[in-house]
Amino acid sequence: MHIRHATVEDCAAIATIYNHAVVNTAAIWNDTTVDDENRRVWLGHRQAAGYPVLVAVENDEVTGYASFGDWRAFEGFRHTVEHSVYVHPDWHGKGTGKALMIALINEAKRIGKHVMVAGIEAQNHGSIRLHQNLGFTITAQMPQVGTKFGRWLDLTFMQLQLDNRQLPDTLR
Repeated sequence: MHIRHATVEDCAAIATIYNHAVVNTAAIWNDTTVDDENRRVWLGHRQAAGYPVLVAVENDEVTGYASFGDWRAFEGFRHTVEHSVYVHPDWHGKGTGKALMIALINEAKRIGKHVMVAGIEAQNHGSIRLHQNLGFTITAQMPQVGTKFGRWLDLTFMQLQLDNRQLPDTLR
């Protein structure tokens, strides 16, 4: 497996992975699927903001992707990012998600972020376990804040402190 930065050529595969999660899981709390062009625009916005979109590639096939962006839009949150990681269903359980997460954590550290936040549907035990294994801790449980498939969804927030800074660098 190879992890690299995504290009526009990867957007169709990213859309396929995203759409599978929309249609078949509660991992993404959207009901609307996207197309290649939508993911191209999304990729452009992430790159313009200086945020990575990483893909896992196996035998020239994109098997998963990960990214992060602003956790909240207020300046006071500029040292915190929220991430997403999605793996093609054929590649679940093969270490793809973990490899993407490790690479994404390293990217966040590289650009000077202090905290990485995960918002995970509370019944997604595999994702919660993966995050715990990488050092994330559960910081909040929010019952019934979302809905999909005709049921209420609970949200588990987890976070990872990326460095030991005592004070924020005001220039970042």
